Amino acid sequence: MLNQIQQLDSSLERAIEAYDLANVKLAHIKHDLSENTHSLVVAKRSLKHAQRALEVRLVDMYTSEGQDSGLAVLLGSQNLDDLLNNMDAVERVSQQDTLVVHQVTKLRAEVAARQRELKHAHAEQVQVVAERAAARASIRSQLGERQALLSSIRSDIVRLKAEEAARQAELQREAQARLAAQHQANQSALAQTVGVTPPSPVGGGTPPPPTQGGVVGIAERYLGTPYVWGGASPAGFDCSGFTMYVYAQVGISLPHNAAAQYGYGSPVSRGSLAPGDLVFFDGLGHVGIYVGGNTFIHAPHTGDVVKYSTLTGWYASTYFGARRL
Repeated sequence: MLNQIQQLDSSLERAIEAYDLANVKLAHIKHDLSENTHSLVVAKRSLKHAQRALEVRLVDMYTSEGQDSGLAVLLGSQNLDDLLNNMDAVERVSQQDTLVVHQVTKLRAEVAARQRELKHAHAEQVQVVAERAAARASIRSQLGERQALLSSIRSDIVRLKAEEAARQAELQREAQARLAAQHQANQSALAQTVGVTPPSPVGGGTPPPPTQGGVVGIAERYLGTPYVWGGASPAGFDCSGFTMYVYAQVGISLPHNAAAQYGYGSPVSRGSLAPGDLVFFDGLGHVGIYVGGNTFIHAPHTGDVVKYSTLTGWYASTYFGARRL
């Protein structure tokens, strides 16, 4: 039963990541739509002014003497496109006429291109909205199935929660010990540089962690934050929302999708993992932040909280790779 729930959690996480990716795509489409809509308005306004200038010139050609070739072009044209092509081909048309014609032609082409881009973006928007709706429906369905399975093993859940709480406490102690050891190593290195022997810890207590723990220190501030699908704030995180939020605190912008985050930074072998590296699992369906000691911190799945996990068991068997930003 527990294995069945874990498989369901994995499937659910992939559905949530698909939902997040659809949201990322939709945000890009909305941005492009806004820019193209504005550019289309500007292009139409410019085209209108250019066409007015052309109209003035056509009236002038029609009413002026000595403009036989221009008048022939005007009278021999069937429509505006024909007129533009004919005027462009006449060598005796003045430089000013040529400039106006080219401007109108260019703006007409730009308006047409913008209209095509907007039509394509609208179609893409409809498709992505449908993808997002399908992902949301899948998530809701799987959440219901998961809740039913959990209800059938209530007694086991109580025991597992107690075991997990003890495990988290131990992992946190180990993480604090690593921070303390790193702090002591940094102090020793500094002392050797200036030729001073560092003071030994007094009273047998654990030295305080460094004031700036980098990405790992930031991530650990949110231990215990509930998992919320689509979440990317201290009110609740999903896996890629958590890594995105943490890295944003150090000025690195990541997309809200695990597979997309894998395209950032440089690859790191498993044997070379260092604190702060992003670690990926389950075919890029899940992501966390490595903290050292074969341990990482992440937002695991619905019903859970941001916590430590070790690169063993399911996480070892589904490990995909790591990236260093």
